[in-house]
Amino acid sequence: MPAHAVKTRNDSYTCYVERGILARVHSFLPANHGKLFIVTTEDVWKLHGHQLTGQFPFDVLFFPGGEERKRLSAVEALADQMLAQGADRSSIVIAFGGGIVGDLGGFLAASFMRGIPVIQVPTTLLAQVDASIGGKTGANLAGGKNLIGAFHQPLAVLADPDVLRTLPAREYNAGLFEVLKTGVIRSPELFALLTTRRDEVLAQQPEIVERIISESVRIKCEVVTADEKESDLRRILNFGHTIGHALEAETNYSRFLHGEAVSFGMCAATFLACSTGFLDPTTSVKIQDAITMYGPIPSTQGINATSLLVRLAKDKKTIQGSVHFVLPTSIGSVKITSGIAEDQVLGAIEAALA
Repeated sequence: MPAHAVKTRNDSYTCYVERGILARVHSFLPANHGKLFIVTTEDVWKLHGHQLTGQFPFDVLFFPGGEERKRLSAVEALADQMLAQGADRSSIVIAFGGGIVGDLGGFLAASFMRGIPVIQVPTTLLAQVDASIGGKTGANLAGGKNLIGAFHQPLAVLADPDVLRTLPAREYNAGLFEVLKTGVIRSPELFALLTTRRDEVLAQQPEIVERIISESVRIKCEVVTADEKESDLRRILNFGHTIGHALEAETNYSRFLHGEAVSFGMCAATFLACSTGFLDPTTSVKIQDAITMYGPIPSTQGINATSLLVRLAKDKKTIQGSVHFVLPTSIGSVKITSGIAEDQVLGAIEAALA
């Protein structure tokens, strides 16, 4: 059973990747815990809820799902339900779903009575390799993604690759873009696996799926351990996210899945790295080809490059008006930089939109 540890100043926990682990969620509960609240969506519960039923008593809190509903009003509604059902500071939240459920359920736990424990049980590839690990929780504002939130590390992360078989192909592919991101920023071996064994990856060949999840989880755990609150190294995980978040906000979180928006952001960042001299043209083409290999994403027709540029100023990674970009310098290495001229950024966005 692949298992990788996160060790921060105040917290230590393990991220497990194991087929069938949903049947053992009860074994990861601390002794003397209070009421358990499972935050999930109706579709996830219909598919997988039976695997939790009977393990322990719990209350289910349904979140409607969707980035456009990941707002403070949803957190308040869920908290009201918890209070009405007898929650207290000994209660535990189990976030059972994709990245949106993990973000919102984690923020609910971080906020309720100033903080109660959460266990992350991710059911999408994107959530298993990225969103469930590292304690980032949050909700969206109209002006941008995850602008309200908190760092709140989970008690454990329990990733079961078996649940991915029920994912629509589009959802699975969106998660693969986050895996590809991990390869570009830190693992030439993972990048090579994705580019040379595409058919097996898309067919969800079990050994391949477990390898790409475990390697992605290992890297995320290493980075979070080194830099819990994104003061330095952890920022490399934002490759593709700065412009990707702008694309999500510009389209009201309704056209693109998060991983698809990240793929667009990676394209733009790769163009920008090449135009600014950080990346050689040959490697730039390799990255662009790898992204295309797992596409296409929904059409970007009608999206204005200047509008995306304006939104970058509202990104939470913008500091004192300076937009920070994560740019690849080779396969497995990136550089965090700021102060890039707006016309170069605009040109990279236009190239990605073309």
